[in-house]
Amino acid sequence: MASSAVISVGPESNLTRYLQEIRKYPLLTPQEEFDLAQRWRRTEDTAAAHKLVTSHLRLVAKIAMGYRGYGLPISELISEGNIGMMQAVRRFDPDRGFRLATYAMWWIRAAMQEYILHSWSLVKMGTTAAQKKLFFNLRRLKGQMQAIDDGDLKPEQVNKISTVLGVPEQDVISMNQRLSAPDHSLNAPLRADSDGEWQDWLVDDQENQEETFAQSEELSGRQALLTEAMKGLNDRERHILTERRLKDDPSTLEDLSHQYGISRERVRQIEARAFEKLQKAMSAEVADRRRHSREAGND
Repeated sequence: MASSAVISVGPESNLTRYLQEIRKYPLLTPQEEFDLAQRWRRTEDTAAAHKLVTSHLRLVAKIAMGYRGYGLPISELISEGNIGMMQAVRRFDPDRGFRLATYAMWWIRAAMQEYILHSWSLVKMGTTAAQKKLFFNLRRLKGQMQAIDDGDLKPEQVNKISTVLGVPEQDVISMNQRLSAPDHSLNAPLRADSDGEWQDWLVDDQENQEETFAQSEELSGRQALLTEAMKGLNDRERHILTERRLKDDPSTLEDLSHQYGISRERVRQIEARAFEKLQKAMSAEVADRRRHSREAGND
């Protein structure tokens, strides 16, 4: 998939025009997305891949806005995010039953975070998972404590952040000192000859009603699939699978072996067989729904 498949975002002065242009690309229905993803996987149809990428450019731009506090041009973050989006399309498997946006968000964020870490002139320590977690969560936690502009953190604030993120207190202090230098006022102008300010680009991080509804519908669909598939299990299989895989505090093999008077290995075998039957039933149901959807569309 060539990078030229995506329209490029220019300097910040052209960012508004870019955001207007990407809104022209229509969002895809679940069936359209599935068909395009299948075409790409089976035949490497670049036209199908192009539609999958461009229909998600608004998602990339929205995620980029969430990283605007790191002092890097939004246009560069979007460009990196678009690369992550293309990587997501290249690896996306539509048969798993998830929407592309759910899968792509990880790739988009990963691309932007790697770019920020490599571009940050003072911070060269984001190499471990814990350090990256600290780097990208410190500002948020300071904001919750209303300490974003306080400079050095108070001991109790350091302790709380250290506890929440599971990192040493000294790492919190060190990272805060490194991050303090590039902070900019939200009232700073975008350009010397512009009246616009950085705060003008602030967006509501909460999901809009369409996204909330879509996620609710997707969750309801998965729950309905699971409920229907569970009917194909016998009582013992259903109970063991629920106890082992669907509870927040799963039962141990030892507990269930005593309850049913069988060995732990036998419980494990029943669990594995039940899970395999559940997967097959859910896959068959998904395929059947898609077939009915196609038939309805052809009528």
